[in-house]
Amino acid sequence: QSLPQQKLLTWLSVLECVEVFAEMGTARVWGEMGRWTVIVLIQLAKAILRLLLLLWYKAGIQTSPPIVPLNREQQQPLHPQDMEHNSSGKDQTYVGKRSSRVVRSLQNTPSLQSRHWGSPQQREESQSRRAEEMNQPPTPLGLQETIAESIYITRPLLHLLSLGVWGQRSWKPWLLSAVLDISSLSLLSDLKDLNKRERAELRRRTILLLYYLLRSPFYDRYSEGRILLLLRLLADYVPGVGFVTRPLMDYLPAWQKIYFYNWG
Repeated sequence: QSLPQQKLLTWLSVLECVEVFAEMGTARVWGEMGRWTVIVLIQLAKAILRLLLLLWYKAGIQTSPPIVPLNREQQQPLHPQDMEHNSSGKDQTYVGKRSSRVVRSLQNTPSLQSRHWGSPQQREESQSRRAEEMNQPPTPLGLQETIAESIYITRPLLHLLSLGVWGQRSWKPWLLSAVLDISSLSLLSDLKDLNKRERAELRRRTILLLYYLLRSPFYDRYSEGRILLLLRLLADYVPGVGFVTRPLMDYLPAWQKIYFYNWG
């Protein structure tokens, strides 16, 4: 990736990290008008950055979060004493003559901080496989797939526009957003030879369709009573589950009021 593309991904990641805080803080300081202004500005900035990545840098299907979090356990560097062991001419493993089992040599046992329970060969293979998966180039998108990804990117802006036109209690913004999400996934379903990250992203978008059960006005009219009843039954009749379901019942109303939690 080029340096400008990395900067765009970094700014996009920062926006996704601070959007909920910005919405809640602005609502506390400037009220509802300021809250919706910040929501529109953040969604507009995210859409512009994503469209630049899609159309200018040919980034393909964009994942969320834009920058994959670093797994520090898998990226542990070797300590100096471990590097000394590796640089020495001694074998790191011993192969049993009868069992052919690979066992680490006692002379080359790594420090406790970087110790793992697999053989060195297994670790090297898994790390090389993960590196290959992370470094795979994005799948080139044709016209249909580019339109589908553009629909997915601009869907939040169209939803906000429909909210401003028809109001928050109308079914039209909910239906418009659902149609755009389903249309985007349908157009992308024909794309073959996706890499692992892109397949995971499409699965994530498909699972997120369940959020429409928790989004107003569907939640207010149909889902709320049934979900709360189910959580209450689980809390009353399943031992131990109440520690999770009762706080969740108290949290749902607050979660519903924050736009970026259920629509962002």
